[in-house]
Amino acid sequence: MAKEQQKAKQGKGSGISLLEEGEAVPAIVEDILGRTGKVGEVTQVKCRILQGRDRGKTMRRNVKGPVRVRDILMLRETQIEARRLRTKGGRSI
Repeated sequence: MAKEQQKAKQGKGSGISLLEEGEAVPAIVEDILGRTGKVGEVTQVKCRILQGRDRGKTMRRNVKGPVRVRDILMLRETQIEARRLRTKGGRSI
């Protein structure tokens, strides 16, 4: 309990929000770009960050499991973007 209070005090005094300290950030799926992975088990999506420092930023992410347009993803980090998918000809989409 004392550690949680210290984190709350640090967040208020230093101007750092709890989202920047390791909390997940929500993002909404805007488009499904395609399937990737060795057997197609991963879906690449374009999503828009809803909160935090990068609010409004659109980025590509790889998602494992079922996903649809307008789903909400909880992202642990928003700095790293997934590589573009490549077509069979070797050119990116």
